[in-house]
Amino acid sequence: MTHGAQIVRSPQPISGQSRTKCGMATVEAAAEHERILREIESTDTNCIGPTLRSVYDGQEHGVFMDKLDARIRNHDREIEKMCNHHFQGFVDSITELLKVRGEAQKLKSQVTETNRSLQGDGKELMNSMEDLRQCRVQQRNIATTVDKLTHCLPVLEMYARLQEQMETKRYYPALCTLEQLEQTCLPRAGQYRFCTIMAENIPKLRTQIRDTAMIQLKDFLESIRKHSDKIGETAIRQAQLQRSLDNSISPVGWRHRREALAAARVMQSNGQGEGPLSELDSGILDVEDEEDDDVSGAQDLVDFSPVYRCLHIYTVLGLRDVFENYYRKQRRKQARLVLQPHSNMHETLEGYRRYFNQIVGFFVVEDHVLHTTQGLVNRAYVEELWELALSKIVAALRTHSSYCDDPDLVLDLKNLIVLFADTLQGYGFPVSQLFDMLLEIREQYGEILMKRWNITFRQVLDQDNFSPIPVSTEEEYRHYTSLFPLQDPQLDKLPFPKKLPFSQFVPKVYCQLKEFIYACLKYSEDLHLSSTEVDDMIRKSTNLLLTRTLSHCLQYAIKKKNVGLAELVQVIINTTHLEQSCHFLEEFIANITNVPPDTANATKLYGTSTFKDARHAAEAEIYTSLNAKIDQFLQLADYDWLVGVPTGDAPMPSDYLLDLVAFLKSTFSVFTNLPGKVAQTACMSACKHISTSLMQLLLDPEVKQISMGALHQFNADVRECEGFARAGPVAGFQGDTLLLAFSDLRQLLELFTMWDWSSYLADYGKASCKYLRVNPHAALALLEKMRESSRKNVVFAQFRKTDRDRQKLIDTIIKQLRNVIAQQQHT
Repeated sequence: MTHGAQIVRSPQPISGQSRTKCGMATVEAAAEHERILREIESTDTNCIGPTLRSVYDGQEHGVFMDKLDARIRNHDREIEKMCNHHFQGFVDSITELLKVRGEAQKLKSQVTETNRSLQGDGKELMNSMEDLRQCRVQQRNIATTVDKLTHCLPVLEMYARLQEQMETKRYYPALCTLEQLEQTCLPRAGQYRFCTIMAENIPKLRTQIRDTAMIQLKDFLESIRKHSDKIGETAIRQAQLQRSLDNSISPVGWRHRREALAAARVMQSNGQGEGPLSELDSGILDVEDEEDDDVSGAQDLVDFSPVYRCLHIYTVLGLRDVFENYYRKQRRKQARLVLQPHSNMHETLEGYRRYFNQIVGFFVVEDHVLHTTQGLVNRAYVEELWELALSKIVAALRTHSSYCDDPDLVLDLKNLIVLFADTLQGYGFPVSQLFDMLLEIREQYGEILMKRWNITFRQVLDQDNFSPIPVSTEEEYRHYTSLFPLQDPQLDKLPFPKKLPFSQFVPKVYCQLKEFIYACLKYSEDLHLSSTEVDDMIRKSTNLLLTRTLSHCLQYAIKKKNVGLAELVQVIINTTHLEQSCHFLEEFIANITNVPPDTANATKLYGTSTFKDARHAAEAEIYTSLNAKIDQFLQLADYDWLVGVPTGDAPMPSDYLLDLVAFLKSTFSVFTNLPGKVAQTACMSACKHISTSLMQLLLDPEVKQISMGALHQFNADVRECEGFARAGPVAGFQGDTLLLAFSDLRQLLELFTMWDWSSYLADYGKASCKYLRVNPHAALALLEKMRESSRKNVVFAQFRKTDRDRQKLIDTIIKQLRNVIAQQQHT
C-alpha cells in the first residue's frame, strides 16, 4: 500500500439516540481493525485478498484506512532508526570491500594462469584417461555380451532342437524341450525380441503338438477299428494253438511273458529312446509277418505308441482327464459298432467268425492298454465295457442262431463260440454266460438234429423194401453184423446163401442212432462239462430221438396207405431186433462217455418202449388191415336168400369164401417169422371177424326173408371156415381153440337146420344147454325172416297141410322166444 493514500469519506449526520450504539460499534470495529492489521503484517501478500475484502464489505473502511496509515508511519520511523544505528558499520564494510577487490583481481589472475598451465599439462592425461575409459567400456560391454550370449545360446540351441524334434514328429521330447525352454532358459536369457517371439510361439507350439498328437490318436483309433478283425483273428488262432500245445508253458507264464513285452514297449514309448517304430502314424504294424513264431501276442500287431505319446503329451499339458474321457468315449462308440452284427450274419460261418474276430480284437487292445498305461483305462471301465458287450453278444447270438437250420453250421458255431470264449478267458474276461448260452443253443441244436434225422429215417423207410436181407458170402455177413449187433447162433450155423431176418432198415437205423449220438457228443466237447453231465445230455437227446422222431417215423410208415401185410410183418420183425439192440446202444454211450450204465441217477434209454409201441402199432395195423381185406372178400358175397332146399348132395361153399380161405392160408404162411403170440392173435382176430361179419350178414335188417335152402348154403360156408380153423393155419393153438371163434354161428345154424327148438326152449338159461351161445334176439330175428319166407310160400301152397302146420309152429316158437326175451329183460 502507498504511503499518504487518502480515503474520501462522506460525512453522515448522527442522531442523539444512536450515539450509544455507535460507541459500542466503534470499539468492536477497532478490535476488528487491529486483528486485520496483525493479519496483514503476518500474512503473505498473496493471501491478503480475503482480508481486505472483509474491510471493504464493512462500513468502517475509512477508519481502517486511518489506522493503516498510522501503522505504516510507525514502521517507517522504526526503519529509519535502524538504518541510522547501522550506517557506520555499513560504511566500514564498503571501505574494506574496496580494498579486497584489488587483491581479488590479483588472485584471479594467478588462478587463471595456473589453470591455463594445468590445462595444458593435463590435456595429454585426459586423452589417456579417455582412451582408458573407452577401453573399460568396451571390456564391460564385451563381458556383458559374453554373459548374455551364455544365457541366449542355450535358448537358441534348445529352440533349434525343438524345431528338429517337431520336424521329425518327436512330439513328446519336443514338449519336454518346450517346457524346459519356457521354465528355465527363457527367464535366464532376459528380455530380447527373439525371446519374446519364442515366448509368444510356445502356446502355439503346444497347441500344434496337442492337435498333432490328437490327429495321430484318431488315426490310431480308426486304424485299429479297421484292423480289429485281423487282430482278433490272430488272437483266436494263437489261443487255439495254445490250447493244443503241451502244458510245458503254463497260461500264467504265457501271460507274464505278454505283460513283460508290453512293459518293454511302454518304456520305449516313454521317451527313453523313441525309435522309428514309435514314430509310425498308423496303429497297425506290417501284418505280413504274423506267422512268425517270435510274435507272442496279437497285441504285437499293433503299434500303441500314438496312444502312449498322446497320453504323455496330455499329461504334461495338464489335460490327462480330457484325454482319458475322449479315449474312453471314442472306444465306447467303437464298441457299439463292433457289437452290432450284420443282418445276414447267420447265413454263413464266416459272418460269425468276422463278428467274433472284431470283438476279440477290440478287447485285446483294451486289455493291452489296461496293462501298459497307468489309469488311461482301469479295471472297472474294462469290466463295465465287457458286461455291456457280453449282454449284446448273447442277445445277438440267440437271435441269429435261431435262424439256423443246419446242424453242421450250429456245431461249427459252437466250436467258434468256445474258441472265442477261451480266447477272451485267457485275457482275464469272465465268459460263463457264453457257456450258459451254449447250453441253450444245445436245445436248438437238438431240435435241428431231430429234423434232420426225421428226414433221414423217413428216407430209410421209403427206400426199404421190407424184405429180409439176402446174404451169399461170409464177407457180406460180417459186413452186416458189423453194422448191427446180430446174435443168432442158429443163423450163424446155416450155410450160405441165407437171409437175415430183418430188412435194410435195421442196420441203417442202428447206424443212424450211433451217428446221432456222435453228433450230440461233438457238441458236448469243450463245454467244460463233467462226464456225467455229458452222458446225461446224450442219453436225454437219444431218448427224445427215439420217443419222438423215430417213433413218429415208424408210425408214419405203419399208418401210411398201401402198406401190405408183408411190410407190416417185416416192421414187427425189424422193431423186435431194434428193441433187442437197445442194451448195445447203452454200452456204446457208456464207452464214449466213460460213465458206466449202472451209475446212480443215470438216465436210461427208452428204446425198448419205443420199439415195443411201434411193434404193437404194427400188430394193430395188421389186425386192422387183415380185417379190411376180409371185408373186401365178404363184400363179394351174393346169397340167394330165397333158394329152395337142395334135394341132392350138400351144397358147395361159395366162391368168395373159397377165395377168402385161400388168401388167409397164404397170408398166415408169411407169419412164420413173427412172434408166436402175434401170429396166433392175428389168426384168432381174423376168425372172429369172419364169424362176426357172417353173423351180421345173416341178421342184416335189409334181408327181409331167408329160406331154409339159403341157411344150408350159409352152413356150407361156415363149415369151410371151420375147416380152415381146424387145419391150424398158425401153430400154437391148443386143440380146437380156433373153432371157438365160430361157435356162436355154428350153434345158431344147427338150431335152425336141426330144428331143435324144443331143446333150446327147454334148456335155455341152463349151463348144460346145447345151444348156450345162441342169443334169443338173434334166433328171433332169423326166425321172423324164415316166417316171412314161409308165408310167401303158403300163398302158393295154402292147400298143403304140412306147410300150414310149419307156419303155425313158427308162430308158436316166435311167441315163446318173445316170452323168453321178456323174462330175460325182467330179470
